[in-house]
Amino acid sequence: MITRIVKLEFQEERTQDFLDFFDTIKHIVNEFPGCYGMKLYQDIDRPNIVMTYSHWDSETSLNKYRDSEQFGKIWPRIKPWFKEKPQAWSVAAYFDGFQQEKH
Repeated sequence: MITRIVKLEFQEERTQDFLDFFDTIKHIVNEFPGCYGMKLYQDIDRPNIVMTYSHWDSETSLNKYRDSEQFGKIWPRIKPWFKEKPQAWSVAAYFDGFQQEKH
């Protein structure tokens, strides 16, 4: 399993446009074959910075999404709204303390 983290920094005036659009397409990624789920995080101090955090069964599945028709419609729509070039990382967990419930 891999985790994909993508940092997106939007023009301040386009942040709400992105969030509104995201609400209409979030299930496309979340339900894509090979994706185990996705979260969207928004920076507390700089709300125009968001990060997607998704789990994939493999890099092959992630690349199938990136090459998909759905991604081909999403990315061109949001790309003009960026303030900075997006950054992305594919990572494997070295330690995961979230899997244990704490009482």
